[in-house]
Amino acid sequence: MIKVFLDTNVIIDLIADRKPFSKHVIEIFKHAEENSIHLFTSSHSIATAHYILKKYVAEKELRGILLNLLAFLDVVPVDLDVLKKGLRSIHKDFEDAIQMFCASSIPGINYIVTRNTKDFKTSELVVLTPDEMCLKL
Repeated sequence: MIKVFLDTNVIIDLIADRKPFSKHVIEIFKHAEENSIHLFTSSHSIATAHYILKKYVAEKELRGILLNLLAFLDVVPVDLDVLKKGLRSIHKDFEDAIQMFCASSIPGINYIVTRNTKDFKTSELVVLTPDEMCLKL
């Protein structure tokens, strides 16, 4: 089974239905629902998505949406080891470093999916945009 780590912007695209980006993210989640791919994200992504989206979605509704999403995502904790690796890394953006180290902690991970591929140039993992991911499904 394909294992895919989703960056924060992908989760926000889905919940906020940011077009045209959400189209591909919806397709990715449909494959997860059909159990043909396994999705992961970081605990940081869930918290950040909530923080950003609470300005646009009512709190109770947003919490319900995020709870429902957890049925399709395994959440990788941002722990002390990930934080230390991120702070010591060569990656220019600390937040993206956290994402890369969370993703790399998943045994057999295939891809990181983000719209900000330029921020993941130093990733040792294959980084795809959502539309590129859809072509692989």
